[in-house]
Amino acid sequence: MLGAVAILGAARETGRVAGRVSITIPVSAVPPSAAYGARRLERPAGRPGSELSNVVVFISNAPAAVQLPVTRARILQENETFIPRVVAITRGSTVDFPNGDPFFHDVFSLSRSATFDLGSYPKGQTRSHVFRRAGLVKIYCHLHSHMTASIMVFDHPHFTMPKPDGTFALDGIAAGTYEISAWHERIGQQSQSVRIDADRPAEVQFVLPIPVK
Repeated sequence: MLGAVAILGAARETGRVAGRVSITIPVSAVPPSAAYGARRLERPAGRPGSELSNVVVFISNAPAAVQLPVTRARILQENETFIPRVVAITRGSTVDFPNGDPFFHDVFSLSRSATFDLGSYPKGQTRSHVFRRAGLVKIYCHLHSHMTASIMVFDHPHFTMPKPDGTFALDGIAAGTYEISAWHERIGQQSQSVRIDADRPAEVQFVLPIPVK
């Protein structure tokens, strides 16, 4: 649990922070490149507001938790695209990488937090990796250089991804002052200070990118 120093024996009170993320500029699509012997597949057009699904909101100065709930996430390879392109998990969680394309994929990462190579495998097969260190992990395919994904691995539970309308909430945060951040895989990160009290929710608004004055 997050928190400043509590009085010995006193109950630890928690609060919530809620708000909204807005994206003010169009985010360009990743340009395609030739696959090794694979037929080019047309990509479906992105829906308005879909870039909000590539945003992670988190307490950036939260201390590491000794014990964390672990989860199992899934990033599908389909139409020469990682779906979803951004995933947020706790340290020790597993991500499955099923291949839904009619040709081989080869998932790998050279990130400091996770270096691995799942090798080439065909449609219908799934390979997995356990992420044991916190940090940003960039995912690629050896056979299709335009394919990219990002996995944010946290050593605390205080993170979330916005709903389709941009709203979000984080609960169970001990009273205190924190840095809360909103990160987008290609736009970048914005942070602000927020005071969280047990008796009233804190509210924050993020606009990505930061407007130029």
